[in-house]
Amino acid sequence: MHIGVIGATGTIGGRVVAEALERGHHVKAFSRDAAQAQHEERRDNITWTSVDVLDPNSVAGALSGLDVLISGFQPGNAAKDFADTVRRSIADPTVYATAARALLKALESHPRTRLIVIGGAGSLEVEPGVVRADSDELLHAALDELGLPREYGAAVRGHRDALNVLRTSNRLWTYFSPAEEIGPGERTGRFRIGGDQPVLDADGRSRISVEDAAVALIDEAELPRFVQRRFTIGY
Repeated sequence: MHIGVIGATGTIGGRVVAEALERGHHVKAFSRDAAQAQHEERRDNITWTSVDVLDPNSVAGALSGLDVLISGFQPGNAAKDFADTVRRSIADPTVYATAARALLKALESHPRTRLIVIGGAGSLEVEPGVVRADSDELLHAALDELGLPREYGAAVRGHRDALNVLRTSNRLWTYFSPAEEIGPGERTGRFRIGGDQPVLDADGRSRISVEDAAVALIDEAELPRFVQRRFTIGY
């Protein structure tokens, strides 16, 4: 397959690129640092280029030949400067919905290309009909536990708004909510898949490694199960 990855140098995006290449796919990697990444690249079956994810024309120009576009877009580069990404996300939390609209607009000229958006966990239902992003109390408790400023709640809601944008579309979109706890770890290939509720382990925790998140994303790229739907994973 030909798979595009926006945010290809990011924490999750970088693992998605590696997973796709390991499975023999061709990758078009999009990054703000594309020129530098291209210079440093030593792997086969990958090309690097730049794209403005907020500009539908820029995205449309990059879609030619792609079977699937996986977007790990976020402001800044969290893999290199997480604090900067947090600041940018708080400063303009509408950017996630803006990106979702631009991606959908770009797909109008490439209706057979599938879109997978890597989003947030705050829009998952922690109880039937109860979404953390809709509750200041639940949201602040989660942010406190993760060590994030409460102001970051605006960005969590921004991810929720992006999902709502996608839900109004008839394009071939999929939204991926990672587990509530996600970070570098082990690639086990063993996890459980859920829909609109978090997948909890025996201790009641929603957690996954970025490596296994990449496995789930390429699994979905290869064998679509959640077209026009959201899915999540956890141990």
